[in-house]
Amino acid sequence: MARKPTFKRQEYWRYKKLGDSYRRPRGKLSKRRRYQARKPAMARVGYRCPKNTRGLHPSGFKDVLVENVEQIKALNPETDAARIAATVGKRKRQLIVAIAKENGVKLLN
Repeated sequence: MARKPTFKRQEYWRYKKLGDSYRRPRGKLSKRRRYQARKPAMARVGYRCPKNTRGLHPSGFKDVLVENVEQIKALNPETDAARIAATVGKRKRQLIVAIAKENGVKLLN
């Protein structure tokens, strides 16, 4: 399967203040807007990913934010992967890691 190109803003390299986050080219004579050859790809509907993989973590699991032990126990190890919230302290984090290992739940952080 071909990879989706990284869409960057038109002439982002010219001015540092622009940044490279994508913006649609709107200029009347813009070569990129007119899909001229040898210009970078423009974001459009055809680049969207398949519906069954949309929103999943690259590992193929559904990314679930976990803040306590009850939430980790409720996860399905075949489809869900846990990400421990940044606000969780060291003691509770160690407890969550132990229970995740016991239940076979994948941790993403």
